Amino acid sequence: MNIIEKSQSIRTHENKASENLEEFIERINKHNPKTKAFVEFKNDEALQMAEEIDNKITNGEKVGKLAGLVIGIKSNINVEDFHITAASKTLENYIGSYDATVIRRIKAEDGIIVGMTNMDEFAAGSSTETSFHGPTDNPRAPGRIPGGSSGGSAAAVASEMCDLALGSDTGGSIRNPASHCGVMGFKPTYGVVSRQGLLDLAMSFDQIGPFATDTSGIALMLDVIAGEDRRECTTIDWKVPDFAASINDPQDALKGMRLGVVKEFYDVSDKAIVNIIEDRINQMQEAGAEVVELNFDYLELCLPTYYLINYVEFFSATRKYDGRKYGERIEEVCGDEVLRRIHMGSYISQKEYSGKYYKKALQARSLIRKEITGLLKDVDVLVGPTVPKLPHKVGTELEPMEMYAYDILTVIANLAGIPAASTPAGDVNGIPVGMQFQAKPLDDEKIIKLMAAHEALN
Repeated sequence: MNIIEKSQSIRTHENKASENLEEFIERINKHNPKTKAFVEFKNDEALQMAEEIDNKITNGEKVGKLAGLVIGIKSNINVEDFHITAASKTLENYIGSYDATVIRRIKAEDGIIVGMTNMDEFAAGSSTETSFHGPTDNPRAPGRIPGGSSGGSAAAVASEMCDLALGSDTGGSIRNPASHCGVMGFKPTYGVVSRQGLLDLAMSFDQIGPFATDTSGIALMLDVIAGEDRRECTTIDWKVPDFAASINDPQDALKGMRLGVVKEFYDVSDKAIVNIIEDRINQMQEAGAEVVELNFDYLELCLPTYYLINYVEFFSATRKYDGRKYGERIEEVCGDEVLRRIHMGSYISQKEYSGKYYKKALQARSLIRKEITGLLKDVDVLVGPTVPKLPHKVGTELEPMEMYAYDILTVIANLAGIPAASTPAGDVNGIPVGMQFQAKPLDDEKIIKLMAAHEALN
């Protein structure tokens, strides 16, 4: 069963919400001590909610779209009564006093939140190794990183510890771990999902999105969390598509679809990864898609542009962690990567350097957005590798630029504010490889349809 079929089976009482949850709790207890996908889970509260859902169904009462489905939440999204640590000692004892908008919407649709997932400290990383709780292991490639910063969410879904999970994506933090863990991850158009209740990394990039093992799970979660939030100024007032309904007939979705293939995306990627992506594109072409070869001359500009803006916005976001109202003073307890970004952001923010670095980065961002919009003008989606290299072994020491290089193909969507997703494409010696789809702003549904069509081919 896919996720939507599973949800329907619970609503029709073929399966029970409590039984579904109990299976996941058993897997969490068995596998989480090694994997460290979850950093906190609350079995009793979740079981009580599952029983309430089962009773509603037995009594013929209406239940929500997520009824009985078990969900993990990245530890930088506020959930009432859970520790919201962002995997940092800074917030080691901080307990959420409210639900983020996405959490309120999940609960309103009877989703069962089982726990908080591991991540890179304050989402500053691409490996989930910088967590105060310790690194997460990749369940699909044991001993290797799961990617980051939402590595715990991807690993929880990949190891079947929950049906669905939420992460946040600032420069690839959903798509990168989805690729490394062999699951699906979706970054919506900037503003499509409310950021209210998310701990900022870089507010002009951050976006919350879902993980799942199949397209139906991504679509179902988007149906719940997408839409305007008048309490959050970056959300867009738009008519949210019926994502779940859009994947009902995936067989014809590829016919006539124009796939943009960018040469430079291949140039920076390992050959073994390129071979897999080319095979999948050929497969889609045989199913009726048209391939359009494109060039993007500004790829080398993307990483420095992204990180310069990221540093400044992260420095600003962390000024509230001063140890006065809650938590510790961040500079006194944080890890090396968080401290590096704080120092860099502080330096670049100074008046004498702002024009030299930050303002030029904003100009470069506008140029990149313009060029990407131009590439998408005559194609439906851009298709290519999600991550240009395979995940390294946990504990491998990398220079900062080596770590940042994981993001070269994913930061583009955040710089341009466009929707993007990673879907499993194959593996290299058992190590998963993801394929990335990127589309025009608010063409999120088009990506969902393409993901479903690609899934149907395999």
